[in-house]
Amino acid sequence: MKQFAKLAIATAVGVVMGTAAIADGLYAPNLAYRTGPFAATGIPLMNGQRDYIAMLNARDGGVGGIAIDFDECETGYSTAKGVECYEKTRGSAIVTQPWSTGITLQVLPKTNVDQIPILAPGYGFSPMADGRTFQWAFNAPSGYWDAADMIVQYLEGQGDLSGKEIAFLHLDHPYGKEPIPVFEAMAEAKGFDFNPIPVGLTEMQNQSAQWLQIRRTRPDYVVMWGWGAMNAGAITEAVKTRFPMENFVGVWWSGHDADLALVGDAGKGYKSISFSFPDMDAPVMADIRKHVVDTGLSLSNETEMQGVFYARGIVISMILVEGIKTAQDHFGTAEIDATQLRWGLENLNVTEERLAELGMSGMVPPFSTSCSNHTGHSGGWMLEWDGAAFAKVSDHLMPNVDGYAALAAEKAAEYAEANAPWPINEACEG
Repeated sequence: MKQFAKLAIATAVGVVMGTAAIADGLYAPNLAYRTGPFAATGIPLMNGQRDYIAMLNARDGGVGGIAIDFDECETGYSTAKGVECYEKTRGSAIVTQPWSTGITLQVLPKTNVDQIPILAPGYGFSPMADGRTFQWAFNAPSGYWDAADMIVQYLEGQGDLSGKEIAFLHLDHPYGKEPIPVFEAMAEAKGFDFNPIPVGLTEMQNQSAQWLQIRRTRPDYVVMWGWGAMNAGAITEAVKTRFPMENFVGVWWSGHDADLALVGDAGKGYKSISFSFPDMDAPVMADIRKHVVDTGLSLSNETEMQGVFYARGIVISMILVEGIKTAQDHFGTAEIDATQLRWGLENLNVTEERLAELGMSGMVPPFSTSCSNHTGHSGGWMLEWDGAAFAKVSDHLMPNVDGYAALAAEKAAEYAEANAPWPINEACEG
C-alpha cells in the first residue's frame, strides 16, 4: 500500500508538472500545443486529455495497476518542433501523439523503423485507415474523409445538391487540403460545384479577401476546414457579411464553443460535424471532478469543461487507454511496450456496453478496429450552435466508406511506392 501511495503521488506530480517524473509508469507523451496561433483550440483538448489520465492515475493507480506518465512536449503546432519532440520522446514511449497532420506526415515513415504507434484521433493522413499499409498509424474513431462524406450527406438531406455550389474555406496547410480529393469525387458524382478557397497562415485573422470572394460568388454552402485563430476569424467575417449561418458547416476541429461565443446569438445555425459530444452529467465527468478538479490537479475551468473540445480530449485519452487495456489483457502484462500497444489499438472494440462501463455513453459513437481498419469509422453527429452551446441536430450519421475505398487504396499504394521499400502486412486479410 505504501508503494501504491508513493506511485499515486508521483503520478500526480508528473501530470501537474508535465514532466517524465514517473520512473515505472507507461510513458505516453503528448506533442501538445498550448502556445502559438492554434493555442485557443489546443488548450481545451490537452486539458481534457490530461484530466482523464490524471483521473485514472488517482482513482485506479493508472491502467492495470500501472500509472500512465502523460508527459507533454510543446510544439506550438510547428512541424519542425513536432519532429524534435518525436525524436526526444520516442526512446521510451509506447505511443506518439503528433497533434498535427503536418507532424503526422513527417513522423509516419519513422514509425515503421522505430516501431512505435501513431495515435491521431480524427486527424492525420486519411489513407492511414488502411492498416495493411500503415501498420503503425491509427486515426480512430473517424477520419477526415469520413467527415467530408458525412457533411455532404447532411447537406443532401436538406435538398438535392445538383447544380449547387459548395465553397471550401480551408487552412492552406496539409490539414486543410486533406479532404479535397473526396470532396472533388463527390462533386463529380453528385453534380455540385466545389470551390476551394485557401486561407494562408498569415491570413487567419484577416480573411477579408476570402469573404469578399464568397460574397461575390454567393455559394449555397460554405464548408470550413479551419483551426485555431482561423475559425474565429471566419465566423466573425460570416456574421459581418451576413452569410446565412445555417448554410455554414465546419469539420470537427471547427466546432469550438469559444469561437462561437464571440458572436453569441449572431452565430445561431452554424453547424459542425463531430465524433464527440460533451455531457456534464456523465459519470466520467463526476469522477474527473472528484479526483482531479476538486483536488486542484486540473488546468481547466468550468466554462471550458462544458465545451466540445474538452470532452473530445477525454474521448481521445479514452481511446489510448482502451488500447493499453486491450494489450494488457491480451499479453497478460501491465508493463506493455509499443509493439504490444500497436496490437491493442488494432483490436479495439468500444461497444455501447463498454462506453456505459466507462461512464461515457453518448459522448462518442461505438467503433472497432482491426488489422485492415485503423480508423474504425465511428461516424458522428451534426451539431448546431444555438446561441449559447452546441446541440445535436441529427441522428447518428455513418460515413459511406465504400464510396472512397478505392481512393484510399490508391493513395495508400502511391504512398508505399513513393516511400519504397515500404512494409505491407501481407498476413492481414479483409
